[in-house]
Amino acid sequence: MLSNDQKKAWLVQVFNNLNFNVNIGLNITVCEDDKAEIRFQWDNKLMGNPLQKILHGGVTATALDTVGGILAIYSRIANIEMESDKELAEFTKRVGTIDLRTDYLRPGRGDEFIASAKLIRSGSRVCVCRMELHNQKGDQIAFGTGTYLVG
Repeated sequence: MLSNDQKKAWLVQVFNNLNFNVNIGLNITVCEDDKAEIRFQWDNKLMGNPLQKILHGGVTATALDTVGGILAIYSRIANIEMESDKELAEFTKRVGTIDLRTDYLRPGRGDEFIASAKLIRSGSRVCVCRMELHNQKGDQIAFGTGTYLVG
């Protein structure tokens, strides 16, 4: 049986090395049963409005969806007995976003961005998470709710 520490290490390694996440600079910094966090640094390639030099709205939504998805996956695999990395991979292939709501509160300015997720409900088929995006000063840029298929 894989321990939860082994499952977490596998999930962090896979997500932190996905080409899309690497291109944006997303890194998992917290991965627990009921919360998750990712961080990324400002990069001009993430700019949505060159006149204001602010984060692209798609990057904001991506960060929220990614951190919610990480939490949805880990909240389920932490409570399921699994034998191998292959079994983890098979499980994660079936996970997907059902619904994502993003509310943009202020322009995305900052040097570092922190997306966090808290678990609202984790069932055997569906998981619901509440996500927030802040900059390094603590300014809240956006929040969202994600519903994920997990079974």
